[in-house]
Amino acid sequence: MSTILVTGGAGFIGANFVYYLLENHPEDRVVCVDSLTYAGNLSTLRAALADSRFAFYRQDIRDRAGIEAVFQKEKPDAVVNFAAESHVDRSIDAPEIFLQTNILGAQVMMDACLAHGNVRFHQVSTDEVYGDLPLDRPDLLFREDTPLHASSPYSASKAAADLLVQAYCRTYGLAATISRCSNNYGPYQFPEKFIPLLIANCLSDKPLPIYGKGLNVRDWLYVADHCKAVDLILRRGRIGQVYNIGGHNEMRNIDIARLICRALDKPESLITYVTDRKGHDLRYAIDPEKIHTELGWSPETAFADGIRRTVDWYLANRPWWEEILSGEYRDYYRKMYDDR
Repeated sequence: MSTILVTGGAGFIGANFVYYLLENHPEDRVVCVDSLTYAGNLSTLRAALADSRFAFYRQDIRDRAGIEAVFQKEKPDAVVNFAAESHVDRSIDAPEIFLQTNILGAQVMMDACLAHGNVRFHQVSTDEVYGDLPLDRPDLLFREDTPLHASSPYSASKAAADLLVQAYCRTYGLAATISRCSNNYGPYQFPEKFIPLLIANCLSDKPLPIYGKGLNVRDWLYVADHCKAVDLILRRGRIGQVYNIGGHNEMRNIDIARLICRALDKPESLITYVTDRKGHDLRYAIDPEKIHTELGWSPETAFADGIRRTVDWYLANRPWWEEILSGEYRDYYRKMYDDR
């Protein structure tokens, strides 16, 4: 039995990864560390908490003493670092916490791995570290050797963390890998993010805020496909390597909004255009050839199927997201959209 420590496991992708491990690796034990910020929801892990192979610690990855205590007790064989501040708009509004968590937090985790016998470390990053691509060049894709060109404080903090991971590999011999994924969607995504925001607003007959003209393009990856890719990299990836994880599902924001309106039988008149985000990237598109060639991974979920599953999940789990839509989030939503 191996013990895998998952940071940020009460968040969207981290929680899906926890469930992926418990379902697909019954021989392993899963330890979750999460500080339960606004985007961390312990109720997401309710089913995992009932599993004897799972343990949860409310812990900030920036806290060296706290992380050391977890390592001393649990003795993990591997760490997968999902913990991050990840919302671009929030990073524009208040960048400092992004630098602290996404860079210094990653350093604390890597130092703990080295101190405990070079524990296997995997850094979950983002395609946003590459900047963006022009809308009129569909032939251009992000590859692992594409230069880093961050556009927001969020993507800059993730790029800095990636460089730090590579430096730790070279300087200290840390057994680490990095993955850079395209936009995820699926169950348990916090409703400040684009797709769950549209679904929740549609179900409440509220306006669907679309930046600019909605022409920005993203490559969408169903979260279960991402979890499978990270698991393969963790177990079979080459140490020191970067792997891009893409969904082969490029969609314009406005087309997703229209699709969700149709799926929920809501009028497109709900779509409302708001002032564009500062430095808004035009297009993201990943070339996942490396992970396909080396590890045999390809995305399995077509966007039409994935979005249907996602809409169905939010319909079936209204209490989960309705509880979130209160307090701090309501105040934040008004600040971001109502005055634009």
